[in-house]
Amino acid sequence: MARTALAGSLWDRLMGLISRRGLDVSEGLWIKPCYAIHTWGMRFPLDAVFLDSTQRIVGVLPRVKPWRICRTFSGARSVLELSPGRAEELGLGVGDQLEFRKHLE
Repeated sequence: MARTALAGSLWDRLMGLISRRGLDVSEGLWIKPCYAIHTWGMRFPLDAVFLDSTQRIVGVLPRVKPWRICRTFSGARSVLELSPGRAEELGLGVGDQLEFRKHLE
């Protein structure tokens, strides 16, 4: 699917993708723990995939524009941020189960 970085520390969760100019279609950022996001300070739109504690999708916000406060989804415990349109390209929807694997170089 995508090479996904984990934003698990407080600093990484606060900064998210703010310093980036964009995301490649092969990249993602998994913010954990997290139940809500904003795109204040962002320079590009993104897809936000909200996951419960078992990584089951509880909500998808496609093509979220910069400078927005996003709605939340009941049960969300983490958020996967992808390049705009990527969630639809991958066919991701509510109820789908995601699996994250550690990649060894």
